[in-house]
Amino acid sequence: MATLIALAGCSGGGSGDKASNPQLNNMQTASTSPAMLKKQEASGGPGNLLSLNLGGSKSQNTGIPVNAYLWRASLDTLSFMPLASANPFAGVIVTDWYSPPSTPDERFKATAYILGKQLTANDVKVSVFRQVRQNGSWTDATVDPATVSGIEDRILARAAQLKGAGQQNG
Repeated sequence: MATLIALAGCSGGGSGDKASNPQLNNMQTASTSPAMLKKQEASGGPGNLLSLNLGGSKSQNTGIPVNAYLWRASLDTLSFMPLASANPFAGVIVTDWYSPPSTPDERFKATAYILGKQLTANDVKVSVFRQVRQNGSWTDATVDPATVSGIEDRILARAAQLKGAGQQNG
């Protein structure tokens, strides 16, 4: 489990090298520059970046607005795991199973939920699932709560870093 936190820490601080992670090369997970995030926040909040406006009026947003910094930070932090799905309108990121190279008989899967448009600890929740291989089949195993809180902390730190970069460069 410490391996998962260590790997998560290595993934979020870089420049987001998409060439090494082809799962991030799609429209749902396109990179948004910090300056763009700052402009969108100034024009009505970071939720406007990821909310759907079907009525033509700015006041008629539908969908669930999510914090753009938390969204990008979650993608960055979980980028070492294969991406199964990402829905910015619902604020949900689901990874596929990942086995750390050092422990091939153990695998992890994560789901990140962006719950609101504020950049607070209450607006991001991560669920981690763990399985171990026993007698040739995968069996559910417990996850250390420190693993989950460690990933959430890394997401929050990365989001703060993205926001800070946007304020300095925007």
